[in-house]
Amino acid sequence: MGAVSKKARLATVWLGGCSGCHMSFLDMDERLLDLAQRVELCASPITDYKDFPEVDITLVEGAVANEEHLEHIQKVRERTRILVSFGDCAVTGNVTAMRNAFNVNDVLDRAYRENSTTVVGIPVGNDVVPKVLDQVRPVHEVVKVDYFLQGCPPSADDIYKLLVDLLAGREPVLDERRFG
Repeated sequence: MGAVSKKARLATVWLGGCSGCHMSFLDMDERLLDLAQRVELCASPITDYKDFPEVDITLVEGAVANEEHLEHIQKVRERTRILVSFGDCAVTGNVTAMRNAFNVNDVLDRAYRENSTTVVGIPVGNDVVPKVLDQVRPVHEVVKVDYFLQGCPPSADDIYKLLVDLLAGREPVLDERRFG
């Protein structure tokens, strides 16, 4: 009987963003079957995990926008060998960080008091709604990031190429003309 090769452990995380990067990941179509032969998907928005596991590679979509994101990304970093900022919100803050130009209390007041017909209060952080941070941060401002995959969202081709290179132990090289 031949040797059994160990599959790499892969996770994806969705912080403050639109989920477009995960949709692009799914756009790999039949290449997902190839990846399934090479990786074990240990955690993602479509799996039910209670505690983030130890993994080889994590793709992180979205910016750090609230206390729950902050705690989660710190745990993810501790338990991940290779962390990839996945998409422009994770890399730069992008659309999620547009609120940084405003005082967070003014933003919450506008959303929960001025634009509501019934005022039930502004969430200040509890078991249901995590406390919003004063400023949205790209992932690398909070934890060490090993690779950056730009795009809003990154293409399925670029995601696949990055993962194949990482799984083969190669330094990922993407077409810089698209990112220059």
